[in-house]
Amino acid sequence: MQSFDQEDREAGRAKKRLFVGLVAGTGTVMLLLLVLVWAVPVVGLANIHPRAPQVFSVLMVLLALSVVWATGGLILSVIFGRSLPFFARARGMSVRLLLPLMTVFARLVGISKDRVRSSFVKVNNELVAAAARRYRPGEMLLLMPHCLQNSRCRMRLTYTIRNCKRCGECPIDALIGLSDRYGIHLAIATGGTIARRIVVQRRPRLILAVACERDLTSGIQDTYPIPVYGVLNLRPNGPCLDTRVNLDILEQAMRSFMDPSWYPAEGSAVSEVAEVTGQGKGPACGEEIVRGTGQGTGGGDRI
Repeated sequence: MQSFDQEDREAGRAKKRLFVGLVAGTGTVMLLLLVLVWAVPVVGLANIHPRAPQVFSVLMVLLALSVVWATGGLILSVIFGRSLPFFARARGMSVRLLLPLMTVFARLVGISKDRVRSSFVKVNNELVAAAARRYRPGEMLLLMPHCLQNSRCRMRLTYTIRNCKRCGECPIDALIGLSDRYGIHLAIATGGTIARRIVVQRRPRLILAVACERDLTSGIQDTYPIPVYGVLNLRPNGPCLDTRVNLDILEQAMRSFMDPSWYPAEGSAVSEVAEVTGQGKGPACGEEIVRGTGQGTGGGDRI
């Protein structure tokens, strides 16, 4: 566990370094473009009006200062791990403006989209954690992807999670246990359209979402300014098929954002959920739910 924690911290620092580097690189490219935009027409503007070049130069300087302020504020917020004065909208800048530009810049320098997205999710989580207050259970939403459901299961869970038979063959059983214990609404979405509809209907103040890098990134963008804390799913069978979720990490996130006065009774919710998942089909029930910190089918303990 200690070795994993160390690796996780190192991976987190690497993701933050990647994000900071991409933000700095994107900001530099934007500044260079502004210089070119300024330099090319200045000579011809004098023919329109004697003061036109000066006015245009002032506008370009203001835009350049805005770029420096935006990228510098975001980088400082990431480095210090908290929302700084005068940079309270750093997450909004990263979601709306810088992420699309960073993706283009990363492609030019040979960095994959998944690395950029993973880095973005990591930094977004830190900014959300730094800026968010504590919430009541009714203000929070657990939003899960349908790929967590056993691919052989015939029950439809999109419209109501209570259709689940609680057999323990997939993580849904344990997630329902966590939802019931903490009183946080749990929903499953089959895609972005369904997810947006759930958010509109529930109107949460905070979303705890589990998904892959691509879906988390698009979900964070679609639901802004609602804060989204993302937990990457585990994909031992490849993408979008019988995926898993680290229950310990998810529960820690739930508790970190919940008002302590709403905490359930003392004890580990995950361990109690494990007992619930073992009631349906004897020893084999729930054996595929990843609990702990490993990756894929070989990582972590089994419930």
